[in-house]
Amino acid sequence: MTEVRCRKKEILDGDRDEDVCRDEPEAQTTHINGSINTEDEGSASNDGADDRQQKEEAAERNNRPEPSPKREKAFPACYLSHLARVFFGCLAAVACGVLYAVYLSTYHDRKFWFSSRQELEREITFQEGSGIYYYYFKHMLETPSFERGFYELTLDNKTVSGQTINVVERLSLYPELITSFIYRVTSSQDFVEPIYFYVGAVFGLQAVCVAALFVCSWVMSGTWAAGMLAVAWYVINRPDTTKVDHAIPLRDNWALPYFSCQVTALTGFLSNDISSATEMFCYLAMSASSVTFLLVWEHSHYVLFVQGLCLFLLDSFDLVPPRKMADIHKVYLSSLFLAYLFQFQNRTLLSSPLLSLLIGSVLARRFQQKMKMGPVVARVLKLLLHFHLVFTTGITFCYVVKKLMPVTENDFILKFLEVRFGLNTTTDFITNFLLCQESFQTPSQDFFLRLTQASVLPFYFLVLAVCLLSSLQTIYRRLNGQPMETHLKLEDGRIGAQPEVIYHVFHTLLFGGLSLLFDGLKYLWTPYVCMFTAFGVCSPELWMTVFKWLKLKSIHPVVLSLILSTAVPTIIGFSLWREYCPRVLADLSDLQEFYDPDTLELITWIRSQAPAATVFAGSPQLLGTVKLCSGSAVTSLPLSTDFNLLKRTEETYQVYGMRSAEDVYKILTSQKTNYMIIEETLCNELCLNKGCRVKDLLDISNGHVVYDKGEIYSFSRHGRFCQEIKLNYSPYTNYFTRVFWNRSYHVYKVNSVISFQY
Repeated sequence: MTEVRCRKKEILDGDRDEDVCRDEPEAQTTHINGSINTEDEGSASNDGADDRQQKEEAAERNNRPEPSPKREKAFPACYLSHLARVFFGCLAAVACGVLYAVYLSTYHDRKFWFSSRQELEREITFQEGSGIYYYYFKHMLETPSFERGFYELTLDNKTVSGQTINVVERLSLYPELITSFIYRVTSSQDFVEPIYFYVGAVFGLQAVCVAALFVCSWVMSGTWAAGMLAVAWYVINRPDTTKVDHAIPLRDNWALPYFSCQVTALTGFLSNDISSATEMFCYLAMSASSVTFLLVWEHSHYVLFVQGLCLFLLDSFDLVPPRKMADIHKVYLSSLFLAYLFQFQNRTLLSSPLLSLLIGSVLARRFQQKMKMGPVVARVLKLLLHFHLVFTTGITFCYVVKKLMPVTENDFILKFLEVRFGLNTTTDFITNFLLCQESFQTPSQDFFLRLTQASVLPFYFLVLAVCLLSSLQTIYRRLNGQPMETHLKLEDGRIGAQPEVIYHVFHTLLFGGLSLLFDGLKYLWTPYVCMFTAFGVCSPELWMTVFKWLKLKSIHPVVLSLILSTAVPTIIGFSLWREYCPRVLADLSDLQEFYDPDTLELITWIRSQAPAATVFAGSPQLLGTVKLCSGSAVTSLPLSTDFNLLKRTEETYQVYGMRSAEDVYKILTSQKTNYMIIEETLCNELCLNKGCRVKDLLDISNGHVVYDKGEIYSFSRHGRFCQEIKLNYSPYTNYFTRVFWNRSYHVYKVNSVISFQY
């Protein structure tokens, strides 16, 4: 016997049909209902609510009429219609991604004149020291075999002077390894240059990111309009959604597309209205994207920790079935384990707060299941106990790990956070240097102004307010012992009763709070603001929830919610098209000019005059370009997560402090430096924030400051090294010899034999 079940919408359904019908065996329906009851038993009370619900569902099944042959014949047409909507929806998502990738490629070529430049000039366009990553991609292509290149990178003694390091682990070079492998096996060298292949791979991942946001908004709202609107807002707010415009090889640009795929898969997995096959697909996609995300970015486990906090709140309020939470815990643990192995037993992952949270959450859930459910007060007390067990276990685990395996980097991060939040002060150069970086500053008012002008921020607050209040209602019902409803109708007006919606509310609140503290985290928040807002304005459930609260009776609320969910995004889309489409096209038509003749002259001199086995000292950003274009060894790398490299950077920066020639000479010779590069922009830096100049930070760290009536003055018996050495008098000429200079750079050779001239 078969029965006909009707759903309001199917996952990935791109239309507004009232019902989607499909035939299911009665045994399968009974199994699904049984699984739902089993899930509720792990989190609901023992007062008999589950038994009553099961009896009511059984009675409802027995009282249902036999399916008519007419409706059974209509099933193939309904199924084909659903497949057509899914196919064209996926086609639209792919089209949006491809168009965005083409737009990025065209804009990049217009901005840097990429196609008309020589190879050296193209490499210099990789800014912020990001060119160091492309160097290893080139290195993998120059080696006789992939295996030989991989071995050389794991035992690299030609990058950082005096050290043999595993750069695959240190710099998270798996994107370069995989890309170079694909370039080799596909024989792409016959029809595309390596730099174009590399840049194209990054732009292709940005297409994946846009497509994932499209699908996520589409899945939550049930309409393609949400996906289109999310992509439009993402492209318009591109300066605040991605850093791919100016620093292509950065780890963020490789990692965040995988995080978008992971969030999309998690959204589908949390949904109650999916089939078992779709749930398995989401589980596998979530697992694969989580592992890849951990491998390609050193900060990824902190991002997953924040995501884990969102899921922890869902689990604490019993908003997700225990079976699904157990599967999510398996994904996290297996991903951490695989990342730990592929990252050559990276100790940072063992002391990760994500691992502490997972262990505490699992133990708390085990303990919680043994407690009997009671009235509201008892449930609240048990919830508080859940929180206490998780964080107590997490803190204990971190303490044990640090005692058995001290991790200097994590200690430094804790110290950094103390200073950032005003709990402590320090004169340490590294801490203050990082705090002065733009990514660790609070966002400027221009950031919020841009989001407001694009109309995304006002609608975001509207959608967030409705979803948050509805989610709080659902949490209150769960605390009162009411079961979690799995099949909701549009007439119910309860958008906050969907687990995926509640997750995204927590997601946007936590990442939004962090973005208010650190400007660099806006790239994790703004894309999901675009997606979440587009879902809300295109979702009839959101408008129906508002009308349910207002108790609207003059007009049928269902009809009005359907009208608004179509009219509002149409009006927004038309206004965005009218205002921003000319601007986007203007970006593609304007020919910008990026030309750095001083850097080009410096690199040309290094490649022609400096010996092959030469070590250069300078700022990390410049050394990244020097390493890329010349292959010479350097004293430090542009990496803010490696404490040892940061200490070497501090030592190299002493050339901009008030130090003697002998002190600087000892520092540079200890790093086996042959040539020192002094930058005019750092030596004579003009900055509105005076305390954040490199030379000011060095003076504070070296104790060369005097405080007088609230003003800070630098004082030392030695002059500023970078200025004094240009005067070419002893003792500076005894230790250093100038060999190259232009308007921006002065290169000095570190004398191997000291000549005392007076």
